[in-house]
Amino acid sequence: MSRDIKKIGVMTSGGDAPGMNAAIRAVVRACAYYDLKCLGFYRGYQGIIENDFEEMSPRSVKNIINKGGTVLKSARSQDFRTKEGRQQAYENLKEAEVDALVLIGGDGTFTGGLIFSQEYDIPVVGVPGTIDNDIRGTQFTIGYDTALNTVVEAVDKIRDTASSHNRLFFVEVMGRDAGFIALNSGVGAGAEEILIPEENIGLDTLLESLKRSKRSGKSSSIVIVAEGDKTGKNVFELAEYVGKNLPEYETKVTVIGHLQRGGSPTCFDRVLASRLGVKAVEFLLDGKRDIMVGIENNIITATDIDAITKGHNDINRELLRISDILSI
Repeated sequence: MSRDIKKIGVMTSGGDAPGMNAAIRAVVRACAYYDLKCLGFYRGYQGIIENDFEEMSPRSVKNIINKGGTVLKSARSQDFRTKEGRQQAYENLKEAEVDALVLIGGDGTFTGGLIFSQEYDIPVVGVPGTIDNDIRGTQFTIGYDTALNTVVEAVDKIRDTASSHNRLFFVEVMGRDAGFIALNSGVGAGAEEILIPEENIGLDTLLESLKRSKRSGKSSSIVIVAEGDKTGKNVFELAEYVGKNLPEYETKVTVIGHLQRGGSPTCFDRVLASRLGVKAVEFLLDGKRDIMVGIENNIITATDIDAITKGHNDINRELLRISDILSI
């Protein structure tokens, strides 16, 4: 292993995700294991610009593996988008003798890190932390599994009420650009219909599907709606439209919202974050840079950040087909 790197900075940026703390813990303890110093920067890139950091040790990260959110806080830094902001960040890192950065976040975080690395020759490795699971180069992102379980648990409870009162519930979940949460939680919770950004089924098809459910003897139904679905209506407008066209249904709306981001991470997310955090440090020591550490078929991988930021993961079309079959 290369010994050119003696001090690593770690930060979280963008939207928080359950398991980020487990990733921070893994980075800090891997640094200690390899006799490296580790600095934790608060509020992502903004913390680097404002020199807001602390030196972290294995004891600094005790009892955080089970906690949601991020102990390093998170923010989207407008200052870092400017040349002046990045210059200040570089000067602060140089003064603190930081040799490389581990960036825990999404593709926006990685895009900023790649620009910074190219401008100032600071090696970076990204760790994918986002509940959306829409980042190329990894089968799973940190926080996705926890978010799915949160949604399924909520929908199970909503279905109890829907069944008791013969109601049609529209449940909005996160996913402005990607329908991974909606599709997988919809199948897992037995939703009658799933609306996602990648697949515009149209209002007529939705109405016909709900009519078919009614004819088949269903007295209540659940429709999972990703916030970025392509019907052209928000979830409240959608419920009102269906209510007017299908008066036999009493429609209700539940927006799960930021509940999906919080909570104690699942075992899957804790283990995933631990594996990715350790490997991020090892990749830096091996001389790798400007990559994201990911997982494919349970094997840790490295993908160039430049390739990751040019698109998103594709939705599972087979799962879409299965959801249609199971909604009968």
